[in-house]
Amino acid sequence: MVRLSVLDRSRTRRGQHPSQALRDTVAFARQAEALGYHRFWVSEHHGVPGVAGSAPTVLAAAVAAATSRIRVGTGGVMLPNHQPMVVAEQFGVLASLFPGRIDMGLGRSVAFTDGVRRALGRDKDAADHFAEQLAELLGYFSGESPAHPQAHARPAEGLTVPAFVLAIGAGARVAAEAGLPLVIAAARGEQRMLEAIDDYRTRFRPSAWAPRPYVIVSGTVAVAETADAARELLVPEAWSSAYARTHGEFPPLAPAEEIRALDMTSRERAEFERAMDGHISGTEEEVAVGLGALVGRTEADEFLVTTSSYDREQMLDSYRRLAVTGLLRRDGE
Repeated sequence: MVRLSVLDRSRTRRGQHPSQALRDTVAFARQAEALGYHRFWVSEHHGVPGVAGSAPTVLAAAVAAATSRIRVGTGGVMLPNHQPMVVAEQFGVLASLFPGRIDMGLGRSVAFTDGVRRALGRDKDAADHFAEQLAELLGYFSGESPAHPQAHARPAEGLTVPAFVLAIGAGARVAAEAGLPLVIAAARGEQRMLEAIDDYRTRFRPSAWAPRPYVIVSGTVAVAETADAARELLVPEAWSSAYARTHGEFPPLAPAEEIRALDMTSRERAEFERAMDGHISGTEEEVAVGLGALVGRTEADEFLVTTSSYDREQMLDSYRRLAVTGLLRRDGE
């Protein structure tokens, strides 16, 4: 068994107002809690038509207020987009309002387009300073931030908020050297992921934040009554990804049957098929075998499920089916 958690990106569906996507996220968190999932995280995206989640700490507050037991956090706050002191203050407020339930997931990505980066006051090189920003942020919780020793981020100072780094490659090395848990995507090219995890474990330095390496693998898992039905759940997200790669814009989710009927260009078709690969899908039994094998190969401590689909009820049914495969380890087990 393994801890199973959820990352929801507040995906919009075609014809849906973003406000409904945000309300769906809050409702989904309550359902995930009832099913026994360990964490519920929300994401940060700016200027993306298909994603309503642009302010993760604000949305995390709404999720935490609507739930009572599940851990709530961000997957993640993109630190290069923000001043570390402000991030510390925001998580200090969250942890003060919801003690013992808040996670601080941090990423190093910058905004997707030049226009959004300019609006945020950042450039493509902002991620190069992630390690320094991370050290500054963590320092505010201990009261010893190296960049600004005279500044105090209240109410964060003195609080313990579990911190996680979402990364691969250089970012994974930063996580290891800072002594923080790592969140890494189970995407295509598994060998690169396995090498990054091995490197992280080798370089890990125990810290006040984590005494040992802790690895969360994230990825898409689709479960349905049949293998074909489970694979259809992947279609809307795969098409959004393919459209973004070929048109430069990540659109709202569309129905799978309409996407199957599209007359795609050769490039669109290639990107779509590529986006359909590398995920775990099938019946409960098939997913139990596939996901169990992946957890075994990575020796992951936890798996973060990121599945989205146009049909919300089918998506929720997938999460319900995953929760009863026998893989989900609840606290205390």
